[in-house]
Amino acid sequence: MNTYSRQQYQNLQAAIALGYSVKSVTQQFSVDPSVEQDLQDKIVEQSEFLSNINVLTVDEMKGQVILGYANGPVSGRTDTSGDKERVPKNLLGMDANDYELHKTNSDVYMTYAHLDAWAKFNDFDIRYVRYVHERIANDRELIGWNGTSVAVDTDIVANPLLQDVNKGWMQYMREKRAANILTEGTTAGKIRVGTGGDFVNLDHAVSDLLQGIPKWLRKDLVALVGDELIGREATALYKGVADDPNKKLQATASLDKFGGIPWDTPSNYPGRGLVITPLSNLSIYVQSGSWRRQLKDKPEKDRVEDFNSRNEGYVVENAEAFVGWEFDNVELPDGAGGWQ
Repeated sequence: MNTYSRQQYQNLQAAIALGYSVKSVTQQFSVDPSVEQDLQDKIVEQSEFLSNINVLTVDEMKGQVILGYANGPVSGRTDTSGDKERVPKNLLGMDANDYELHKTNSDVYMTYAHLDAWAKFNDFDIRYVRYVHERIANDRELIGWNGTSVAVDTDIVANPLLQDVNKGWMQYMREKRAANILTEGTTAGKIRVGTGGDFVNLDHAVSDLLQGIPKWLRKDLVALVGDELIGREATALYKGVADDPNKKLQATASLDKFGGIPWDTPSNYPGRGLVITPLSNLSIYVQSGSWRRQLKDKPEKDRVEDFNSRNEGYVVENAEAFVGWEFDNVELPDGAGGWQ
């Protein structure tokens, strides 16, 4: 790297050291818990979706979920004039939901050539930090919906959606409450959406899946719907309205909710995904004090390297309040009388 670039890189190191309250970032350091929370907030800011769920710090690698929920009705009456006694009910659920965190690395580098190109920006350090935070936020979204396993040695080529980095929310449900995840309709291993299929449209699908959530838990529900499903639904509605403004308005209004529930399509969400749950039911746990970082100049590879690691996991706080279907099993009409 040229002299000016090196100065900018040193400024970046100094800025990060100041932000983390450490003397040097060239040796691996642990992030102080008070600074760690600020770091988590900055990562969350890079994602609208993460801003609407829980990103929480916990002390242990394994434990019980930390957000309580009312599992069911608790009000009643007992005649205590005889032998009967009042028996309290378990407020936080019959099943003990637990979590487990796993070490996660987010290691990046920047070549000297790219560093020279970026050095012209006066806010180089701010840009760099924002890019790192944004990428970690995106990765968390990908893992949340696609993660199925925790590999000792991950393979980005075989698992481009980070399936082997950690177990996401869908995998949590598969292991804790598989009955709430629809895997097939009338055809084995397939869920068909469209005329002649298991569900005529998204209204039908959402209304049906909703029955899997007890009525007392149907609060603040949101249907998370993939963009491919939304696109198909919108195309079908607008196709028959031509240029009639009133019909277009009616079509637009009909897309406001599905099955009476508001919907959203999070970034990095599977195109054929459908999940119904309160956003407050989704969590990412990060172990307090587990974040470690180190910046290195690597002249052998003509680049600078930035190593980040922390222990984190994905949790559904109340599995009873989460229903969905297996994204990869969904088929849509192929336009030729079949399904694809």
